[in-house]
Amino acid sequence: MTRIIGVAGFKNAGKTTLVEKLVRELTARGHLVSTVKHAHHSFDIDHEGRDSFRHRKAGASEVAVVSRHRWAIIHELRDEEEPPLAEILAKLAPCDLVIVEGYKRDSHDKIEVRNPALDHPKLAGDDPTVVAIASSEPIADAPVPTAVLSPTISRRCVGEGGCCWNGSLRRASSIDWLTRQAAQPAPANAT
Repeated sequence: MTRIIGVAGFKNAGKTTLVEKLVRELTARGHLVSTVKHAHHSFDIDHEGRDSFRHRKAGASEVAVVSRHRWAIIHELRDEEEPPLAEILAKLAPCDLVIVEGYKRDSHDKIEVRNPALDHPKLAGDDPTVVAIASSEPIADAPVPTAVLSPTISRRCVGEGGCCWNGSLRRASSIDWLTRQAAQPAPANAT
C-alpha cells in the first residue's frame, strides 16, 4: 500500500512551496511520488476554444485529453458531491508516496506548514493527525517535532539537513524523514 502524508495549513503559509521541494528531492532520491491538491475554489485545467473545452461545454461528463507526453481526464461534477480524498487516492497509479496538499480535516498524517507572521489558527495540538510542523520561524513549546524552513527552501537546505526536525526526530532533515516514511511499509489501514 502507498504511504500518504499531508501538507496542511492556511493560505500563503508556504504549503505549495514545501510540496514542490519535497517532490523534487524525493524523486531525485529515486522515489515515485504522486500529489493531490485540494482547491477551495473553482478551477479549470482546460481553456475556452480548445476542442476538449467544447466537448465539456456540450455536456460530456468526462473528457480525456491524451498526447504522447501526458494525459488527463476532466470529470465534471455538475450536481454531484465533491469526491472524498479516499476516492481520489484510489484513482492514482501505484507509487511510493502520495503527498496531499489541503484536506486538512481528513484523517491522514500531516505536516502543518505555519507562517507565524500571518497569525493563522494553529493545527498542531488540536489535531492529532498533525505529526510535525514546518515553519518559517522556530516554534516554542510545539506539541510535535518542528522544522524551521528558510524562505527559499533550497536543495542544499533540505538535502544537507539545513531544515532540521527538532525533538524526537533528532535533527534528521525533513526530506530524510519523509524518505524514511515513504520507505516504510504502509499501515494496514492506509489507502
